[in-house]
Amino acid sequence: MPIFEFACNECGHPFEELVRNASDTSEVTCPSCGGSQVKKKISTFASKVSGGNPFSLNAGASASCRTGSV
Repeated sequence: MPIFEFACNECGHPFEELVRNASDTSEVTCPSCGGSQVKKKISTFASKVSGGNPFSLNAGASASCRTGSV
């Protein structure tokens, strides 16, 4: 079950809700005011790259690949 991020249109409270599937988001209510006018926010996610420098796209590339020579 995914966790979605929401914001209440009535009180502005941001919150997260665990829902069974994307179609069940219409049943979500604000935990702060109980309002049913909520908007699903676009969420970001993080992933871990095994080995190497996670901030470099070419961390595992050889020198010839980075310079473009064959």
